[in-house]
Parts: sequence; C-alpha cells; structure tokens
Amino acid sequence: MDKPAVTSVPLAPVIQQRWSPVAFSSKPIPQTTLAALFEAARWAPSSYNEQPWVFCVATQDQPTEFQALLGCLMEANQQWAKHAYCLVLSCAQLSYARNNSRNRHAGHDVGLATQNLLLQATAEGLVCHPMGGFDIGKTRTALSIPETHEPMAAIAIGYPAEDLKSFSDDLQQRELGARVRKPLTDMVFTGTWGKYAGPFA
Repeated sequence: MDKPAVTSVPLAPVIQQRWSPVAFSSKPIPQTTLAALFEAARWAPSSYNEQPWVFCVATQDQPTEFQALLGCLMEANQQWAKHAYCLVLSCAQLSYARNNSRNRHAGHDVGLATQNLLLQATAEGLVCHPMGGFDIGKTRTALSIPETHEPMAAIAIGYPAEDLKSFSDDLQQRELGARVRKPLTDMVFTGTWGKYAGPFA
C-alpha cells in the first residue's frame, strides 16, 4: 500500500514514502536485502564514532528465535507483527568503549542507525514498523542482553501485505488512517524557546 507523506515542501522520495504499516506479508526477504539494511545502519554517524548499536534479529525461518522475540512484544503488537518476516530489537551500549564513561548520546545514535535501516528498507520495497511496546525484562532474558546494553526498540520488517481482507477491522482502519505530524511551528525555534524560526514554507 502506497501512503506517501503530504509535505509542505518536496522531500527525497525515500523519506516521503517511508511509513509504519501494520499489514505485513510473511514473504521471505532475500539475505542480501537484509544485509543491505544492516549495512546502512552500520554507516550511521555516532558520537566519537562509537557505533553503540547492536541489532538482535529473528526471521520466520528461525521459528524458535522468532517466537521468542515476538513473545516479548505487547499483545496488541503481537497481533500484527507475527505476520512480518523479520523482527529486530535495537540495543544501545550505555558507556563509551574508549573510556567506559556514560554515553548520553547512545540512544540518539541508535536512532540514527535505525533510521538508516528504515530508509534503506523503503528503498528496497520493504516496510518497517518500530515499536516501543515490548517488555524490557523479557527481552533481556530471551536474548541474554547484558546490563551494559539497553533495549531500545523492536522493529517489524517485511513486504507489505497484498490485501487487507485477512486483517481485523481495527487493523484495517489503522492501515487506512491518515498520517499526521505536528507543524514546524511546534518544533523549530529561534532566539527563545517557542519562537518559531520560520517562515520556511
């Protein structure tokens, strides 16, 4: 399903086309395509080039690992994420490897790497849906995540579903609903907090 963002100015197509659906196909993703997603993530910028990201991956071809990761999601997310071919959990290394001091930019940098992954997926004809709705304790146990790292987000990755007939009415409504964003006036300031920096468009 094509659902481009309605923007105030033209954007790069890969940004405009990226969105987070809930209707996935379980069609397998070629290994070379999956590799491209994580290669894109690998080249994200990071503080001191620490690259504090780790991605835990499970595909439908790994039923034990897939079910373990799926079981960490909130029930509402499991209902649709179970159809995706691939599930990913992003994690942030909390301290700099260079001196073991706290890296307060780690979450930001993992977000940059994740966005690279999402945009590459869009370019490959895939769709992704990042989720905050998962049980951190369960993920630590299921994936043996050390205390040095913090689980950040779960991500469903796959090809879009060809039709919505097999999905619940609620999921169909979510899939077809309008995409909404705050205006630039709420987020781009100059001089003092709250003073809009525009006009831009």
